[in-house]
Amino acid sequence: METLNQNWQTVSEIELIYKTKVKNSERPQIKSSKDAYILMLSAWDYNKIEFFEQFKVLLLNHAHKALGIYEISSGGIAGTVVDLRLIFSAALKANATSLMMIHNHPSGNLTASEADKQITRKVKEAGRLLDITLLDSLIITSESYYSFADEGAL
Repeated sequence: METLNQNWQTVSEIELIYKTKVKNSERPQIKSSKDAYILMLSAWDYNKIEFFEQFKVLLLNHAHKALGIYEISSGGIAGTVVDLRLIFSAALKANATSLMMIHNHPSGNLTASEADKQITRKVKEAGRLLDITLLDSLIITSESYYSFADEGAL
């Protein structure tokens, strides 16, 4: 009989660290959906905003200062897959206390789809369990945006 290596019983050490290259005083503060839209539009690849759908999260600290932008997925013309685990693994690693979800509609239509509403509800509920607040969910185009929070849909 083959000898079993007993190392499988040992839990590997996991080390979480947060390295930043930006001073807190230099981080943009998000005070409104318009602030988030302007920041995200400046960080979006303008050649892709009307080409295919992308989903990103804006991670924020307690003072609503931007910790970073994380791209969750890129998809097709009419949608992209969003995995909650990726959203919250990024938020937890960045030590974010809140976040905003942002995705584009290549068609230019700012109407929220049923899938948009559903993922917003899921992220809000999951965030509640982790004490990470979903501040807003934005649908953006190169010309304008729709804010779930401003429209009372959050």
